[in-house]
Amino acid sequence: MSYGLLIQNINKNLNLSNKELDLVCKYFKPTEIKKREFLLTQGSICKFEGFVLEGCFRIFTIDKKGNENTLYFAAKDWWLMDIDSFMNQIPSNLNMQALEDSKVLLINRQDKMMLYNSIPIVEKLFRIMSQKALVSWQRRLIRNHAFTAKERYFYFIKTYPDISSKLTDKQIAGYLGIRHEFLSKIKKTEK
Repeated sequence: MSYGLLIQNINKNLNLSNKELDLVCKYFKPTEIKKREFLLTQGSICKFEGFVLEGCFRIFTIDKKGNENTLYFAAKDWWLMDIDSFMNQIPSNLNMQALEDSKVLLINRQDKMMLYNSIPIVEKLFRIMSQKALVSWQRRLIRNHAFTAKERYFYFIKTYPDISSKLTDKQIAGYLGIRHEFLSKIKKTEK
């Protein structure tokens, strides 16, 4: 498995030497996940942070009524994590399921701390990554309050065409926070 995409992602945010990049890569373990397999299930402790090389994941919760609520999707060149469970070593509220055969690079908590000690500037990478994730969550929250369901749908398919083309209507509806039947009505109006 190649680390080229991870190196490109790191180079967008940090200026590391080739030796440092090689060391960073040694801490990430390649893993293949088959379509429909779970990388994390609700109730288990998240023992990794991951970077998606190929494929796509759906990160979702299941509420007490059995409804699936999608928080986000992680596709190629995206980071994948449950930061609360990973940092605090508490049971996760999230499920991470591969929507297609996928390849990821995973780093466990102990290796991440060793990486910080080996190359302290790498901590900046994870800070930047966390800030970008927070900005993304904030923008999504604002859209959910300011946009209609129809506007959210069109924003999603326009902004993430590669991801939206891989999803079922039920998965998109779960992400948008609407019922599947309502999404069908929205899609009928676009034709």
